[in-house]
Amino acid sequence: MEGMGGGGGGLTVCRWTISFAALALTRTIFSQSFLAAAAAGGGARRPRGERGSNLRIKVKMTLEEIATGVNKKIKVRKQVSCNTCNGSGARDASSVETCGTCRGAGTVNRITQTPFGVMQTAAPCPTCGGAGQTIKAPCNVCKGDGRVFGEETIEMDLPAGVHEGIQLSMSGKGNAGAKGGPAGDLIITVEELPHDDFARNGNAIVHELFISIADAAMGAQLEVPTLDGRARIKLPPGTQSGKILRLREKGLPELQSYRKGDELIHVNVWTPKKLNDEEKRLLEKLRKCPIFNPPSKEDKSFFERVREMFT
Repeated sequence: MEGMGGGGGGLTVCRWTISFAALALTRTIFSQSFLAAAAAGGGARRPRGERGSNLRIKVKMTLEEIATGVNKKIKVRKQVSCNTCNGSGARDASSVETCGTCRGAGTVNRITQTPFGVMQTAAPCPTCGGAGQTIKAPCNVCKGDGRVFGEETIEMDLPAGVHEGIQLSMSGKGNAGAKGGPAGDLIITVEELPHDDFARNGNAIVHELFISIADAAMGAQLEVPTLDGRARIKLPPGTQSGKILRLREKGLPELQSYRKGDELIHVNVWTPKKLNDEEKRLLEKLRKCPIFNPPSKEDKSFFERVREMFT
C-alpha cells in the first residue's frame, strides 16, 4: 500500500498525468498516420467486374493413361468472355463514363468519430463497385454482363498416378467473370474406367490368370498382359489355385513420386465342366492315385495371401 499518501500520492498523480499525455500523443500520431494511409490508398481502384464461378467437370481415364499420365483436349460448355464488347459489357468506348459518385477514384471516404479521435476510411464506391466507371449503354449481345454461354477447348496435362475421385484444379479456366472480372477455376474430377484385364488395389493391379489342371500339376511358361505390353512368367510344378505371383513395378506409379506398385497375378486352376467318356476314364485313374488327393490342412484364402503381400 506504499505510495498511497503524501509524496507517494504525488507520484501516483504524476504517473496518471504522464499516461494521459502519452495517450493524447498516441491518438494524434494514430489519427495522422491513418489519415495519410487512407489518403494514399484512396485513389486505388478495384479491378472491374466480378470473379467468375468455378466450373466442375469429369474426365475419364484408362489404367494405361493413369500409368503414364496423359494430355487431353476437352471441349467444355461454359460462360466465356463476350467477343462483341471484349468482356467490358459496354456497347462501345463512348458508352463508358466516369462515375459521378466517386469521380473516377473508385472509393469514397468515410469519417468516423472514435475514442481515439477522428478516423477516416476509404471504402469501395457503392455506385461503380470500385471500378471508377459506369456503363450508360450496355452491349447488345451480352446485355451488359460481359460474358455469354459458349464452348472452349481446354488442353490439360493429367499426371500419372491419379485415382478415382481425385480432384485437380486449373486456375482461370472456369466460367468467365462478369464485366471483365477474372475467370473462376476449373475443377477436374477423375473417373477411372474399368479394365478388361486388371482390377486396381491402390497402386497395385491384379490380374486373374486361369490355367489348366495339367499346367498346374506339371508347371508351364505362360504370357500375361501388363499395362505396357506382355510378360512371360514361369509356373512351378504343383501350382495351387489361389497362388499369387508378383511382377515388381508393373503396377501404377504413386502420385508425384518415383515409386511404382506391382502387378499381382492371381492363379485360378480351371476345372472342366463337361467330360467325354475317355476323359472320365483318365480322371478315374488319376483319382485313385494318392498324389491327387488334397491335404487335410486348409490352404490360405486369396485375401490372406494379398494381405501377406503388403505386410
